[in-house]
Amino acid sequence: MFIKKSPDRIPRTVWTLGFVSLLMDCSSELVHSILPVFLVGTLGASALTVGMIEGVGAAAAQIVKIFSGALSDFWGHRKRLILLGYGLAALSKPLFPLAGSIETVFAARFLDRIGKGIRGAPRDALIADVAPAGIRGACFGLRQAMDTVGAVLGPLLAMLLLYLYDGNLKTALWFAALPAALTVILIIAGIQEPTSHAGRHRFRSPLHFDTLRLFPLSYWRVVTIGAIFTLARFSEAFLVLRAQQAGLSGAITPLVMVVMSLLYALSAYPAGVLSDVMNKNHLLSLGLLLLIAADLLLARADTPFAVLLGAGLWGLHMGFTEGILATLVASTTPPELKGSAFGLFNFVSGLFALLASVLAGGLWDVYGASATFYTGAGFAALVLFLTACVRK
Repeated sequence: MFIKKSPDRIPRTVWTLGFVSLLMDCSSELVHSILPVFLVGTLGASALTVGMIEGVGAAAAQIVKIFSGALSDFWGHRKRLILLGYGLAALSKPLFPLAGSIETVFAARFLDRIGKGIRGAPRDALIADVAPAGIRGACFGLRQAMDTVGAVLGPLLAMLLLYLYDGNLKTALWFAALPAALTVILIIAGIQEPTSHAGRHRFRSPLHFDTLRLFPLSYWRVVTIGAIFTLARFSEAFLVLRAQQAGLSGAITPLVMVVMSLLYALSAYPAGVLSDVMNKNHLLSLGLLLLIAADLLLARADTPFAVLLGAGLWGLHMGFTEGILATLVASTTPPELKGSAFGLFNFVSGLFALLASVLAGGLWDVYGASATFYTGAGFAALVLFLTACVRK
């Protein structure tokens, strides 16, 4: 008689991190779906200013990840850094409705993104720590899918609140504080991490040459592709502005984020499962083709339906790339340097994220929205070519 081996199960910690991500993304996307309209319509900001706020915030988040990841490897307590990161993001939420100037919004967004940077690499490294090797892609995909469920609920909640409060943006922004606070409670009560690995190696900067040379060539290929990829996908704030430009207004504008996030949520977990049994480069290439199609459609969109269709394709591309890239990072790095690996990957991506959103805003102001999306399609095509070149 043969005893059938039970399949690996997704650990409780991964599920808990998924719910934490769901709640925080609900909060963040409630803000994000309203903020571009608030900045441009209420505070008089330009598209370039929106791009700079989003770019600096995204870059700060990614750059901080390199040090939080390395610290989590050395310290061996990833949960504490995760709690600190989500805690800072929760504290930033009341600043948005209190903002009376662009500078205050910038400060709030910066604090929120610093929190994201502190928690990101330790969270991904913790998933890599607890996930069975055979279902690692599924674990990353599940966390990403639940994150994106929150990204669907956030804009939907924003639309409801704007309807109930007659389009009052500041009142709607206040409601983002509640789900953010719940994440802190859930982390404290629900996350358990494995035995500490602290002390296995001395702490040193992840940018130190002795650390960098520990990573294999396959990892650096992932970093290079991820960096150029970042140039192709600037902030989703420009999707909101494009929707407003095409005729969506008032309480309906967040619908573009709902559509994008819904398609993202529906595709992230299946893409993660497929990455465990299929060539990851093939799935990444599919995601790139979806991004190119989205950019070309958004560049020419002149109706709300066209913008929503482009946003849906944008969401699908994210589902087929975000978890895949995380899985590639995890599978090409030494176990004791997972936090540093994710941190370094995000550090490089952060520098390019700043450039991407500033470039997108500048092109928008000078040449129009179409130039922004055509340029994104060009960078995506470049990444597709590079992916084909390194495919084994």
